[in-house]
Amino acid sequence: MKALLILGLLVLSVAVQGKKFERCELARTLKKFGLAGYKGVSLANWMCLAYGESHYNTQAINYNPRSKSTDYGIFQINSKWWCNDGKTPKAVNGCGVSCSALLKDDITQAVACAKKIVSQQGITAWVAWKNNCQNRDLTSYVKGCGV
Repeated sequence: MKALLILGLLVLSVAVQGKKFERCELARTLKKFGLAGYKGVSLANWMCLAYGESHYNTQAINYNPRSKSTDYGIFQINSKWWCNDGKTPKAVNGCGVSCSALLKDDITQAVACAKKIVSQQGITAWVAWKNNCQNRDLTSYVKGCGV
């Protein structure tokens, strides 16, 4: 019985962690989704953004007590403006998507929403990009990935 409980906890732990992309795997995936050069944003910038926001983890969730909103997924898309989590006061849901959809291993909806954000506000909409990526050499994010 104890072994089954431990096995069950291990399975639950893996299920909750979601997908954490390897660097080159994500670079190839983002390129496939058309992010390389999208609205003038290089693939290296997208990679730096995703690393700074979630460390390439699709299940990343961070609560913002000041705004009473939550950031979701690989790009940490905010529930106040871009997705609906059913609990953020006065949410706008600019991407017309459930926040839980941004936590899937299949990042199709997260990429679509990120594209919408960049189309409307640019990559500077993300504080992590401004703090970690802006005006820096980002070649290491895509080096050796064949992209």
